[in-house]
Amino acid sequence: MSDSRNSDKDNTKSAFVEEFKVAGWGIRHTQCVMLMISLTIAYSLRACMGVALVGMIETKPIQNTTKFNVSIDAHNIDDGLNVRGSEYEAHGFLNALMLTPPYPQFDWSKKIQDVVISAFFFGYMLLQIPSGQLSHRFGSRRLIAGAMFINCFASILFPTVTFYGGWKTAAAFRMIQGLSQACMMPATHTFLGKWTPLEERGRLSGMIYGAQALGPVLGLPLTGFIAASPLGWPGIFRFYGILAGISGAIIWYVCADSPAQHVKISLTERSYIEEALRQKGNVTKRLQVPWRRLLCHRGLYAIIVAHIGQTWGQLTLYSEVPAFMAKVMGVNIKANGMLTALPFLVMYFTNFFFSWFFDMLIVKKYLSVTWSRKLANSIGCVGSSVGLIILAYAPQDIYVVETIMVILCGFKISAHYGFLLNHIDISPNFAGTMMSLSNFCSNSVGVLAPIVAGLILTDVTSVYLWRKVFFVSSGLYFFSNVVYCLLGTAELADWNEPEPEKKDEEADAMIRNEEKN
Repeated sequence: MSDSRNSDKDNTKSAFVEEFKVAGWGIRHTQCVMLMISLTIAYSLRACMGVALVGMIETKPIQNTTKFNVSIDAHNIDDGLNVRGSEYEAHGFLNALMLTPPYPQFDWSKKIQDVVISAFFFGYMLLQIPSGQLSHRFGSRRLIAGAMFINCFASILFPTVTFYGGWKTAAAFRMIQGLSQACMMPATHTFLGKWTPLEERGRLSGMIYGAQALGPVLGLPLTGFIAASPLGWPGIFRFYGILAGISGAIIWYVCADSPAQHVKISLTERSYIEEALRQKGNVTKRLQVPWRRLLCHRGLYAIIVAHIGQTWGQLTLYSEVPAFMAKVMGVNIKANGMLTALPFLVMYFTNFFFSWFFDMLIVKKYLSVTWSRKLANSIGCVGSSVGLIILAYAPQDIYVVETIMVILCGFKISAHYGFLLNHIDISPNFAGTMMSLSNFCSNSVGVLAPIVAGLILTDVTSVYLWRKVFFVSSGLYFFSNVVYCLLGTAELADWNEPEPEKKDEEADAMIRNEEKN
């Protein structure tokens, strides 16, 4: 009789879930869109410094007449918008705040420019592990909104403090932005752990993490247009600063840390999410991270190795490939905004295909969650590994090179539905903590990629030496995927449920037994 009741209950629950799935757009989708917009702005803020430096530095870039060019050319720099820093004199209050042209330029060396650029990533790495605990303690909403507000003020003030404080102040403000953005990924993973049922996890996370491709697609061309406009290079930082402030306000007022804390969510949607994730309503007390058991879990180390391979390969693709095409192929892809953005644009669209595809494999039960994650990671890593080898032997033809880059980036995004979602599969409650650990390790090792490339490239025009650089990245892609396939798992960890709650359940069971007796 008891089995019959349980069967009826399960059938009713299954029917409810199926009915709700087709109900359409929900609060969870709206929040994912808000987070996607915030991450897009954040990634644009990361990438804008390189283009901004073209207008900030006293050197004249080569005139480029390419039809799709969106970079700043010599005409735009010398059209009265900019004045050498040593010759700059403020004309009025607005000009003193650099709200109106002309704008000062600086005689920073290449070394100083690299310090200013790397200051962001130094701050990003420094706070990576603590950010996992901050998101666990204070919730994703406060952290993401706070990060966007900090980026807002730092960006708006950046032009003024850079002129009056010099490159050290500029580096300090960029490091502040990096420190605040360190919270974004762990907080987003914490959010996904509270809001995304397994059957929708790929699509909802793909909606958010598509910003990693969308940020460069929108940010790089837009940054060039702003810098070449009367707003000048200060307008770049103020534009993104205002957008960051607006998105932070929207996150603060629209999003919530869990379904139980959202005031506008329907009872059916809340029940659907909580039942799917086995949540227990609005739990207010903070859960203790089971550090010993978490650090002994083999799945964590599989994710870390996979994350290292992805970060190393990504830095090679984004930092070294343009130099390879300039020095060896005789083509500077950075000079053409359309060609620069095209691989990212294709990556953005294939992102949605892979998110749907791997969700379908799980929902239709063609593969287990573990094997779906391994397949996704293998497609991304093996595709990138083979693509880099083909690129090393590619002929000197921009169309061939661009085609290889488009295909490579299109497949590369598949790995996000492998290792990147695996934290949430293993432990929805501590996904942010796990993400902070893997992100810290991957970035710590990944920053060595340019250094290793520099050691190998004793002659930057040597095709043979460039092949060695690509072989190293290709090998890491392949090796990291092998480790992930051997050690990876998507089984829910038994330490995901907090000990206090287990003890409370045992106490309740004892009380019920005593009442029966």
